Parts: sequence; C-alpha cells; structure tokens
Amino acid sequence: MKKKKIGVYAICKNECQFVKRFYEAVKEADYILIGDTGSTDKTVEELKKYPIDVREIKINPWRFDKARNEVLKCMPEDIDICISLDLDEIIKPGFKEIILKAWEEDTTRLSYPYIWRVREDGTPLVSFNITKIHTREGYTWTHPVHEVLTPLKEEHITVCEELLVTHYPDDTKSRGSYLPLLELSVKEDPLDDRNMHYLGREYMYYHKWNECIDTLIRHLDLKSATWKDERCASMRFISRAYLALNRKREARMWLSLATLEAPNTREPWVELAFLDYQEGNDQAVLDALEEALKIPEKNPHYINEQFCWDGTIEDLMSIAYSRLGDFEKALYYIDEAIKKNPDEARLQENKKWMEEQIKSNSNDNTNL
Repeated sequence: MKKKKIGVYAICKNECQFVKRFYEAVKEADYILIGDTGSTDKTVEELKKYPIDVREIKINPWRFDKARNEVLKCMPEDIDICISLDLDEIIKPGFKEIILKAWEEDTTRLSYPYIWRVREDGTPLVSFNITKIHTREGYTWTHPVHEVLTPLKEEHITVCEELLVTHYPDDTKSRGSYLPLLELSVKEDPLDDRNMHYLGREYMYYHKWNECIDTLIRHLDLKSATWKDERCASMRFISRAYLALNRKREARMWLSLATLEAPNTREPWVELAFLDYQEGNDQAVLDALEEALKIPEKNPHYINEQFCWDGTIEDLMSIAYSRLGDFEKALYYIDEAIKKNPDEARLQENKKWMEEQIKSNSNDNTNL
C-alpha cells in the first residue's frame, strides 16, 4: 500500500516572530503551505528562508473561512492528509508517524488533544480536543470568524490521543475584527447556535451587557442549541452581564439554572461561589465549591474555565474557612492551592497568617 503523504497548511499575517519555531515543529511533513494574508513586517521574507510554499493571498472583505479555503485549494493533489495549524501553534515531534499509525482505512478526520493555553512553566492550563487534521478532499471551511471545518460528505473521525498541538498565543494581537465578523456570521445564518453563542460571548467581552443578554437568550431559544455545556456557558455569561448591571438577583437565578443545565461541569458552581464570596456568605461559598470538587475531571472541549482547575477553588475555600474561624481546614486548602501555584506570594502570606492563628489559638487554650 502506498504510504500516505502529509501536508501542513496555515494562514498568517505579521507573525514573523513565530516562523522559525513553526518550521522546526512541522518540518517532518511532506509539504508545508503558508498563505500570507497581507503581512507588513518580514513574515514573508522569513518564510522564504525555509522549504515552504508561500502564497500571498488577498481576501476582501476579510473573512477567515475564505482565507483558509484559498490556501487549502492550493494543496497539491498528491497530499492525502492535511494538517491545519496556525503559526503560533506547535505540533508534537514525531507527529507524522503518530498520524499514519492512527489513520484507519475509513478515517477522514482525526480528533486529538489541544492545549489552548499553558502556564509560565509550560504545564497545560486550558485544554480540549480538536479536529483539524483531515483528508484533502471532502471538507471546506465555513463562517467568517471562529471558522469550522465542515464535511461535504459522510465523515469518519478517529481519536488519536497520542498526538498533541499546543497554542502559544500572541496576546498583543487585536481581535477587533471578531465582533463585526460574528455579527456577519449570525446575519448569514441566524439559526446557527454556535455562532449565536459566540456573538453573545463577544458582546460580553466588549461589556455590551444588554446585547450580551439578548443574544444569549436567543441562543438558548434556538431549537438546535442542545449542547448542554454550551447552554450552561450562555447562562453563566448572562449571569455575568446581569452582575455587571448590578442586578444580583437575576445573576444568581441564571447561575442556579446553569448548575442544573450541566451538572457535570464545575464552572457554574465556582461562579456561584464567586457571587457568594462578594456578598460575604462564606458557608454558601463552601457549599458551592464542595459541589464543584465532586467533579474530578474537566471535559475535553473548549468550554473550560481555568479558574476551575488552577487552585482558585482551594484558595477561596481557605479564605472562607478562615473567615469562619476554622483555621485547620483553611490551612489544608491553602496548602492545596500552593501546590498548584508554588510561587504566588499572596498564598504564602495567607498560609503564614493562618499558621499564626492556629498557634495563637493553641497558646490561648494552654493558658486556660
């Protein structure tokens, strides 16, 4: 049997700083194709230093799906498997053999782990599975932004947990085009629940609280909006908007609904704890966080909030217990928070204070 050929393709703009790292990560591929969409720095010059097929493409008006499709159309016919990456991502060394080993006779697409954000020490912070490795034929990119790879015929997805792609984003880059493109997405397809959710979330990012609430309620009302975790996220974002408007009763109501919508997720419980923490209701904080801790693992999709897994829960519990006067439990949870954040000075100071309280209470009891 003929060995399948693997090609990597990407779009980029003003990403000169990532070129060398990107090439070193993907150089074992049989073919590398980059579509530059209008760089004004030295990105194209840097790309041409390497054995990369560089195409300069123009998309006007701009939309991400058309840009990716333009590049995908340029993929040579003898490429069997296409890997869609961005220049700020790297793929696990040895990926070529990993993919070929996982690829089954009827596979058209792979599902594999993706680390969206890492800590400073390189450990994963937000991770989930994605599916951007696919056959050359049978797929197209759709939606102006938050574009998705859409099958044109029946597909067969194979899970490959051995593969890994890691994202190292440039947080200085503007996402200013996202809002108008999301508004365009919803205009083009008002029944698409995914786009409606993303648009509501984007309004939240822009502090457009009323638009956020209205749009996310529209999302929840769509018949196609059946994914409970995403519905739960919409409810949480509605709650955040109401909280920003100082309407705490509505904020609490939507968080309570969120806990019922997706009981397998920590997020609504932790946000409920945040709300009770702000109101000084420490026992309610503990009750909510105990519910969160009953959920031991994060779900393998993008709707994961880092505050559910980075020691925030344990930090809040230590504060709540200390305010209730239970310093032994407070000390236990501050130690758990420190395990996840060993270099955070505030946690160390909190621990020192709690130890002093325990010692002081012990001395008081000895003097009785």
